Amino acid sequence: MDYGPNPFVTSINWDTKQNNYYRSALWTAGNLQVMLISLPVGQKSDVQINDTDQFINIVEGQGVIESGMNKENLDFRVRVSDGYAIMIPANTWHKFYNIGTKEIKLYVIYGPPQWPQGTTVETLDGEPTS
Repeated sequence: MDYGPNPFVTSINWDTKQNNYYRSALWTAGNLQVMLISLPVGQKSDVQINDTDQFINIVEGQGVIESGMNKENLDFRVRVSDGYAIMIPANTWHKFYNIGTKEIKLYVIYGPPQWPQGTTVETLDGEPTS
């Protein structure tokens, strides 16, 4: 459920751990969006590029983030786990994959919003709904 654009207070780590969807909008307004992500064991996100800056916080799990200026050469690679924060500038290619033994639970803050208000994607291969 997307609670934006009204003022909203929550326990973001609790919300993130409770989310079982690949992608679920928690809060969307004109200039900012909070998206909850759950990535199953062994899964990789698609290589993607966004025209927004992103702040990613790992709440639970272990993974690897790769990024770079060229889709075929993601030359930045870092292992991440609980408590790590990742900043991805706009127009930077990136992908994320789960290397742990449980789902990775994370949230992403986009500025400005990347997805329509109310977006939910049940699985990595699923289609967005709003």
